[in-house]
Amino acid sequence: MLLPLPPEVIELLFAPLKDRAEVVLPSSRDRAGQHAVLAEADIVVGDFTGELPMDAEAVAAAPRLVFLQQPQVGVDTCDLDALTAAGAAVANTAGANTRSVAEWAVGAAFALCRKFAWTDRRMREGGWPQLDVRGRELHAQRVGIVGYGAIGAESARLFQALGCRVSYWSRTPKDGAVGTYLELDELLAGSDVLVVAIALVPETTGLIGPEQLALLPKDALLVNVARGGIVPDDAVLAALDSGRLAGAALDVFEQEPLPSEHPLRSHEQVLLSPHAAGASAQAQLNVIGQVMANITAVLDGKPVEHVVNGLPPLIHRKTHA
Repeated sequence: MLLPLPPEVIELLFAPLKDRAEVVLPSSRDRAGQHAVLAEADIVVGDFTGELPMDAEAVAAAPRLVFLQQPQVGVDTCDLDALTAAGAAVANTAGANTRSVAEWAVGAAFALCRKFAWTDRRMREGGWPQLDVRGRELHAQRVGIVGYGAIGAESARLFQALGCRVSYWSRTPKDGAVGTYLELDELLAGSDVLVVAIALVPETTGLIGPEQLALLPKDALLVNVARGGIVPDDAVLAALDSGRLAGAALDVFEQEPLPSEHPLRSHEQVLLSPHAAGASAQAQLNVIGQVMANITAVLDGKPVEHVVNGLPPLIHRKTHA
């Protein structure tokens, strides 16, 4: 068990399984503690913070591992090739936080259009910037969505319901999608609000770099609910400083936690969030429900949901979670 929840919370969550599985926590939240607990584990619940990745070194430290449950949608902290080669099935919690993240994307777009954070700062400083806000109405913005998985699709639906003209790009066009499919460069050139909601894989790393951001209309707005590596932080800063971007709402960063001295923290046109777009109470309940359902299914020898590497989790020994 790697996720950083208090022991009493984990004990409560896994109480229904106490007669069927031994729940073990790392003695320390570092590589030594991780590897020690992995040595005897058949089932692992991963760490959603990314501090304890299931990389090749961790997989090698887990000779008994047959099932890894990530308590999140992203599996970019897992070495899927190493896990598959070791015969370990990997599942995520796809869909659990879809609405939460999509609502954050829409809320962030509202905040950027109406300059909520900037206005709040000026008011707290004693100002009265009534004539300086010059906000935009969201419904009048052209919204481009990069990625059309569950989060991209739900974001598109919500933006369209508000009256926005929605377009999207994904690696494959989707039947029945909300909005118009456009090639990436065309999408960028016609997006007043760009929402990034695509998974981080080798093919999407650096997908929206300086050249792509330069295609956006002047004073465009960026909302990133995907991963920091898709839109490099330095490229975002450069686009903000050049005026190509009028604002950015960032829930994700290349390095997390974002270093305290990072220039994004002090940039006036940036709305910051600590990778918490999917952390609504409802979403967390959904995640916990999916984690528990999958672990129970593994113990029962039944199929599990949202396996991302195509392997069945087979338990032949006494199980330690």
